[in-house]
Amino acid sequence: MQEQKKQNPLGCAPVDKLMVEFAIPSIVAMIVGALYNIVDQFFIGQTVGTLGNAATNIAFPLSISCVSLSLLFGIGGASCFNLTMGRGDREKAIYFIGNAAACLFGSGLILCIITQIFLNPMLKGFGSPADVFPYAKEYVRITAIGFPFLIITNGGGHLIRADGSPRMTMICNLSGAIMNTILDAVFVMGFRWGMTGAAAATVIGQIFSAGLVFHYMCHYKTVPLERKHLVLKTECVKEIVRVGTAPFFNQLAMMVVQIVLNNSLRYYGALSAYGASIPIACAGIVTKVNQVFFSVIIGLAQGSQPIESFNYGAKQYDRVRKAFRLALISGAAMSMFSFLMFQLFPRQIISLFGTGSEQYYQFAISYFRIFLFFTWANCLQPIVSTFFTSIGKASKGVFLSLTRQILFLLPLIIILPLFMGIDGILFAGPIADGLAALVTAVMAYLEFKQMKKLELAQINERILDRASQ
Repeated sequence: MQEQKKQNPLGCAPVDKLMVEFAIPSIVAMIVGALYNIVDQFFIGQTVGTLGNAATNIAFPLSISCVSLSLLFGIGGASCFNLTMGRGDREKAIYFIGNAAACLFGSGLILCIITQIFLNPMLKGFGSPADVFPYAKEYVRITAIGFPFLIITNGGGHLIRADGSPRMTMICNLSGAIMNTILDAVFVMGFRWGMTGAAAATVIGQIFSAGLVFHYMCHYKTVPLERKHLVLKTECVKEIVRVGTAPFFNQLAMMVVQIVLNNSLRYYGALSAYGASIPIACAGIVTKVNQVFFSVIIGLAQGSQPIESFNYGAKQYDRVRKAFRLALISGAAMSMFSFLMFQLFPRQIISLFGTGSEQYYQFAISYFRIFLFFTWANCLQPIVSTFFTSIGKASKGVFLSLTRQILFLLPLIIILPLFMGIDGILFAGPIADGLAALVTAVMAYLEFKQMKKLELAQINERILDRASQ
């Protein structure tokens, strides 16, 4: 184990240097991933208008599904790999990478097929109004083709980062996003292909990024990846799924909430002065803008994951604490910046995505300022949840993943509008965020208190060993 620590910089390099090395490319990769959706939103808003923006929001649950599968097998495989490497078992570790890669692409194919077969009932279930449905169908029919490539790109990024190549993860995502943006301008603004052009540009960018991931996986550095490692082993897949369950459930919960939210916005919007389509369009834009800022938080959490996993496996608890602390401080700074932007400049932000009526702007501003009021505290949950996943305590990560979305936000979205109408949906957000932050803080405190006990026990064990010698 001592030899492994010396060979692997995760166990000996300065933690702040490692955080910069791993977190910055992760942040860039996450922002780029968020921009895939928001770039489409921008060009569609400028050409198709409000109905097109609403259509991308109706399709959003499927994008979340792709992210959830990416995290399940990507973070699960990466965490298992780093934990196993920290314990010094190189031969077993590489099977986690191979099995995770196979599961990523296979799950994308399955999701693509299911979407193509059940597209109509899916979009209706996602809350699509009648006037939005044709746009959503046109968009998703094409973007579904890219699901396997999107999932292998996002999930494969975690596997590449686990190999000590965070910059390559950034390159894979950035190259596809740049291509998507250029093709969006050509297809949507130039050729006037509308929803079809935006969808085609997205898929082409995803295929290009996936090609880079495939190429890297064929030249894995830490341990060579061979064909035999791609053959699924039950024990490996079970462990990957167990460890990756927390981020998977977090995204799955987001998908469920998004579906309920869309249907609630459609129903209560129709009963208000806004109508059914305006709230869905506004909520979609605000959610995706928030995702860009939130991507920094997720990137920080993911950047800390290899450091936390390896050092926890190597029982270097002080380094685990340092990585967590750096991620949390940086995340808090970004969350406060996001809060100020959403409170001070909501109209300017929403205006970037096309024009609309005064009611359109009124609802968007309220959604920014009320629903996202606790943005300044939202860094806690993803960083702490990823921390639990990193140290192999998946059950705690799963619980945290469910607190904000399922335990708090979902019931509030259903209950509050019964008494407050569509305003109840707006106030459900900050209440859920505040409660989730409180629970997360308590769980983090208790876990680090337990880690301190493990560290003291380790010190006592060393003292006894020396005394016996």
